[in-house]
Amino acid sequence: MAVLHAWRTARVTPLGELHTPPRMTAVLLRLTVQVILVASLWHGLYSHTGTTAGLDVDQAVTYAVLAVLASRLRELDQFSGRDTVIQHMHFGTIVYWYLRPLPPQRYHALRALGEQLYGFAWALGGYVVCLAAGVVEPPKSAAVAGVFALSLVLGQLVLYFVMLVLDQLCFWTVRNNAAMLILIFAQNLLSGVYAPLWFFPDWFVTMSQFLPFQATLSVPLSLYIGRIPLSDAAGQLAIQAVWVVLLFLFTRFLWRRAARRVMSQGG
Repeated sequence: MAVLHAWRTARVTPLGELHTPPRMTAVLLRLTVQVILVASLWHGLYSHTGTTAGLDVDQAVTYAVLAVLASRLRELDQFSGRDTVIQHMHFGTIVYWYLRPLPPQRYHALRALGEQLYGFAWALGGYVVCLAAGVVEPPKSAAVAGVFALSLVLGQLVLYFVMLVLDQLCFWTVRNNAAMLILIFAQNLLSGVYAPLWFFPDWFVTMSQFLPFQATLSVPLSLYIGRIPLSDAAGQLAIQAVWVVLLFLFTRFLWRRAARRVMSQGG
């Protein structure tokens, strides 16, 4: 029964996407345009140079395209289903999360798991197409592929906990639209979505090393393209694992504190 409940919870948001074909068409179109534009941009930037910041054109394009594909892992429309924390806090329905047999922290985690698995299907499909078309390079070896996969999983765990902290802030701020926009921008900038971090000044790179954002995407993609050699992979994976543990403990503490502040607004 527990497994059945978990399955039903995890598939909520993906089912909403699958039953809305126009939304899926829009996602496919946007993803295609993004990949084409990003690949064209980096090819253009490298048209008059062979190597920049230690990368050749193939590495740069591979990194940029994979960053676009990885962004699909957590880009689902939860607002349509009116099941985000910020919506529940606004309508006063967050109390139902605490009345169900399923604890709120487990419900939130299962929802995120279903969304990430659905997003992974999109990212994997795009990766296969880009690989077949020669847009991205394959991993240099099986060891690199394995380390990249492990790093990507750890990175997604870090990202989940970072986004969870933002959701939990709603228990203290009720509405966090501005904080959400700021965090999303910081996440994309400091994780290397907009551009690889090694193109930024040294002080910026140093600062980012003390924050969890770099562990979400920059580290896995740097391992994939060889910017981080396999000899340094163990240290990077350890840092990611430490962030996972620290953020897990912090969010667990916040869940306990949040239960004392459940309130109804507008409901």
